[in-house]
Amino acid sequence: MSATDLAVNFFVALFALIDPIGNVPVFAAATAGAAAAGRRMVALFICIFAFLFLTFFYFTGLTLLEFFGISLPAFRIAGGVILFLLGLDMARDDFTAKFADAAEASETEGATAYARRRFERLVVPFAMPLLIGPGAISTVVIYASEAKKFGLIGDLSGVAALFAVSVVTMICFWATPLISRVLGRIGMTIIVRVLGLILCAMAVQFIIAGVAETTKDLVRPAAAAPYASL
Repeated sequence: MSATDLAVNFFVALFALIDPIGNVPVFAAATAGAAAAGRRMVALFICIFAFLFLTFFYFTGLTLLEFFGISLPAFRIAGGVILFLLGLDMARDDFTAKFADAAEASETEGATAYARRRFERLVVPFAMPLLIGPGAISTVVIYASEAKKFGLIGDLSGVAALFAVSVVTMICFWATPLISRVLGRIGMTIIVRVLGLILCAMAVQFIIAGVAETTKDLVRPAAAAPYASL
């Protein structure tokens, strides 16, 4: 496998894990009522954060987690708890109304000021662990170890893949206004609540997998990885 093949495989795997297209409805709900410029700035901030954070883990690997004595299974369980709270909130309450800002307010304070304020609320749980979860982090670490075989070219290929994923994610979020117009408020509310149920199930699966990795025979393999054999 060449450095180019590594970069392509890395991009495909990370794009599937981050799933920007599937997260567009959540992003639309989280920025409901915002002006177009403000929404684009929020997407830019989130994608810059994702690129820098994943690049940091690409070069440091598990060093930071080891420094704090945190294992990947523990990180998976913690991420699952946070995702469950987010999913429960989305499925139970009017998530779009909770996050919505009046368009006039966002226009008055300016796109950059709005984006900074909204980004502070979306770092957790939207940027982490919804976009960047334990799966994405572990994938980055694995591909970073593979890239070492190619030296500097491998490192550059990996960073290029991370940058490409971030750019594509930003473009998907920039298309949010079109999706919002097509679905309307009722459609967005329905989709967000269904996604909330799915997130709750994903969170429970994260916790099950984390418990399975830290215990012996407490969780059946079929429950921890239900589709591994398919």
